[in-house]
Amino acid sequence: MSQAVETSFYGTAVMRWERRIEWPLAVAAAVFLAAYAWPILQTDLPAALVAACGVVGAVVWGLFGIDYVVRVVLAKHRGNYVAHNLVDLAVVALPVLRPLPLLRLLMLIKVLNRKASTSFRGRVGVYVTGIAAVLLLCASLAILDAERGHLGATIGSFGDAVWWSFVTVTTVGYGDVSPVTAAGRAIGIGLMLGGIALLGMVTATFAS
Repeated sequence: MSQAVETSFYGTAVMRWERRIEWPLAVAAAVFLAAYAWPILQTDLPAALVAACGVVGAVVWGLFGIDYVVRVVLAKHRGNYVAHNLVDLAVVALPVLRPLPLLRLLMLIKVLNRKASTSFRGRVGVYVTGIAAVLLLCASLAILDAERGHLGATIGSFGDAVWWSFVTVTTVGYGDVSPVTAAGRAIGIGLMLGGIALLGMVTATFAS
């Protein structure tokens, strides 16, 4: 949806709010990423720091909830806004999707893209590289958190998790490491769909 269409569809107040809040939310997402990743990557972290990371994550989650409520209140057609932003609603409403606020880091890509090359190829490169990096990082952290320590698990380190993420998103599927838990398999399904969507986005962009 182009910016002009978004403005007419959602209203100028929503667009102004999103422009004003995009950088603070991007910083909050980066803080969330650090708080989410630290206990996963350092298993011997003191309990006090683990609890502090949990508090930081909860606070950032609350900020995203406030942002969503404000956008709905400011929207010209609130029902349509909610219907067209179901992922944002799910991030706020469903605890199982807690890592999804990390995708707010894509706002950084959007901002950086304004400074990038004005060529079509340059814009596509920035978006694709940024989206792929965030997708792989989120999936690697989530799968490691879900799999490590379970009976029969083959993903026991961050290196294993990154390898699995790359193999899965590229649909190579070597099978040397794979999830054994229900949560891990759900993450795998999400990553497969994300990889397909990423490829489809690139193809559709060049086709248009």
